[in-house]
Amino acid sequence: MDSPLSYPGRLPDASGVVVGDRFLALDVWEGAPLGEWGVPEAGVRLADFLASAGVAPVRERVPVVAVGSNAAPAQLRRKFAALGARLVLPMTMATVRGIAAGVSGHVNRHGYVPATPVVGDFRSRLFVGWFDREQLGVLDVTEPNYVRRLVPEGAVTLESGVGVRNCHCYAGRHGHLAERECGTPVLLGSQAAVIAWLLRRSSALARLCGRTPEEFVTRLRGDGHGRASVRDAAYVLMRAEGLVRVQAEFDTWSAGGAG
Repeated sequence: MDSPLSYPGRLPDASGVVVGDRFLALDVWEGAPLGEWGVPEAGVRLADFLASAGVAPVRERVPVVAVGSNAAPAQLRRKFAALGARLVLPMTMATVRGIAAGVSGHVNRHGYVPATPVVGDFRSRLFVGWFDREQLGVLDVTEPNYVRRLVPEGAVTLESGVGVRNCHCYAGRHGHLAERECGTPVLLGSQAAVIAWLLRRSSALARLCGRTPEEFVTRLRGDGHGRASVRDAAYVLMRAEGLVRVQAEFDTWSAGGAG
């Protein structure tokens, strides 16, 4: 939030568990369910680690595919700070078929263009967060521009080769950025690259929002009426310029909850 061009934040390199302000690596055991994976630093299985921490076991947690900043431990710490308890959250790398990290057709009030899942012939490496019910309720509240939906069965496989059932993701309410001529989704890259793509595709957007990513963030960031008006105008203009597509596929997915 303090540095919009850094979105989605620093992501881990591999599977692990967030414990307060630390990220502990997990040992992946081939063919084993998540609870059997090791926490080398603690010398125990993840199931025993969660039990010793007094938090929900894996079987009581809800897996959620992260396509944006929900894969960044620092962002998750900020979201759950209000709970008043130490955050203990497994985050596992997974292969996800049929989904990629795209870019939403709206600008966040902090000035960045956030991620959104896009559906297609994709095979992606994405993080899955394992949230207890209280954490999931908090996460829903922090996602007003998304609807939580169930990912089709068989789409998500952990590094151990074990499939993930009843996995959720947050589908965007505002469509996704796409190439005007062919409709190809814009996939998530650096925030500067995403904003530069928008400004190159529309001279009208460049006049409204600035000629550089830095100007874009400055003009659209904040809660003041003027900044909100520029964001609203950019929202309308992106659609008028044919840069946003809506995927009806999400309407066929079962609702997991409202964000």
